[in-house]
Amino acid sequence: MIITPALSLRGELTVPGDKSVSHRCVMAGALAEGVTEIDGFPAGADCLSTISCFRKLGADITAVPSGNGGAKVFVRGRGLHGLRAPQEVLDAGDSGTTARLISGILAGQPFTSRLTGDALIRRRPMERIITPLSRMGASFVCEQESGCLPFSVTGGALRGIRHNSPVASAQVKSAVLLAGLFAEGETSVTEPALSRDHTERILAAFGANISRDGLTVTVKPAEKLFPQHIGVPGDISSAAFILCAGLLVPGSEILVKNVGINPTRAGILPVLRRMGAVFSIEKRRDVSGEPAADIFVQAGPLRAAEIGGDEIPALIDELPVIAALACFAEGTTVIRDARELRVKETDRIAAMTEALTAMGADINPTEDGMVIRGGNPLRGARIDCRRDHRVAMSCAVAALAAEGPTEITGGDCIDISYPGFLRDLESLRET
Repeated sequence: MIITPALSLRGELTVPGDKSVSHRCVMAGALAEGVTEIDGFPAGADCLSTISCFRKLGADITAVPSGNGGAKVFVRGRGLHGLRAPQEVLDAGDSGTTARLISGILAGQPFTSRLTGDALIRRRPMERIITPLSRMGASFVCEQESGCLPFSVTGGALRGIRHNSPVASAQVKSAVLLAGLFAEGETSVTEPALSRDHTERILAAFGANISRDGLTVTVKPAEKLFPQHIGVPGDISSAAFILCAGLLVPGSEILVKNVGINPTRAGILPVLRRMGAVFSIEKRRDVSGEPAADIFVQAGPLRAAEIGGDEIPALIDELPVIAALACFAEGTTVIRDARELRVKETDRIAAMTEALTAMGADINPTEDGMVIRGGNPLRGARIDCRRDHRVAMSCAVAALAAEGPTEITGGDCIDISYPGFLRDLESLRET
C-alpha cells in the first residue's frame, strides 16, 4: 500500500469494536446457558478466529452485519460442561488472545483438542500458559521443543492453584482464570503490575465469583454462567492510530466517538498528555461495564517523554505508534521495560527501528525498548512491516506527516484488527 502526505485531517468517525472485549464475550457466551448478544463486534480476522474455534467446539454462533463494518453476534452457549470434542484442528490464525485464552478453557474439558495458528503465532511463547495450566492438571503435547504452537491439550479434573505470573500479561492471567472456572478450589493469579482487566469484568457480568485484592485476582469454580447482552465500545488500540494521525498532521481536528477508556487499557492517554498533545475526553459513559467516551484531538507541537515501569501493560500495543509520534516531538523519548514487544506478531522493537530509520528517524533499539531523538524530518520510504498490523498502521501514521510517498509492503495484514483503516484515513483527508 502507498501512503502520501496529508495536508490536514478533519472529521469524526467510530473505530471497530474492542478486540479484547469481543474475544472474551464470545468465550463467556459459549460457556453460558442461553443466547448472548454482542453488539459492535469487529470484523477483524483475530476475532473471527475465536468464533471459528468455538463453532468447532459446538457453540452455535451467528453474525449479522451492522454499521462500521462490524456485526451483531449471537452466541448460543452450551454451558460450562457442554462443549464437544472438536473433529477438526482449532486454528487461532494470528490471534495470541484466541490461542492463549482458549487453552484455559480446553484445560477444563474432558477431551483432547489440537490447537494451531499461522506462521507468526507459531513463534510466539506459549510456555507461560502451559506451565500454570499443567500445574492445574491439564496435559500438553507440543510439536516443537520451543513449546510454541501447534500443540494438543487434554483437559479434565483440574485443581485450583496460586500462580505468581512473572509477566504482567492479561492473556496469561485470563487463561488461568478461565481454567479456574472448572477447577476444584480457588484459583488466583498475582501479577507484577496490573494488566488489562476485561476478563474479570466479563466473567463477573456473566455471574462468575471473581474478586480482586491488589495485584491478585481470585476466581471460584462456577456452576453456571448466565447469557448477557453486551455492547462493545470502540477499540482504543485502533483509535490510537487515528488520534496520533490527528496530532501529527498540521491543522488537523478529529473526533473519535465511543472509544473504550478502561484505565487498564488507556495508558496512551496520560502519555499523550505528557507529550503536550491537545485533546479532550468528552461524554464519558458506561458501555456494558466498560468505561467509554468520545475523544477529540487537535494537531500541535509535541515534546519528548520517558515511558516505562508499571504503565507499560496499559499501552503495550500502542508503543509502536507512540514511537512514530516521538519522531516528531522535541527532545529524546525513551521507551523502556517493554521487552514484551519482542514477542508480539513480530519483534516490534526491531521492526519499528528498521522502518523509522528508513524514513530518516534518529532511533536506536535497546533490549527492552527504544530511544528516539525527535525533530528530524521524515521522508517517504519503502517499508517492510513484517506482516505486523500494528507496525503497518504506525508507519502509515508517520507517512502522513513525512515528505513524499511511503510504500508499505504486506500492508493487507491491517485487516487482522482494523479492516477499514485506510478507508477511514482517506475519509478524514482535506483536499
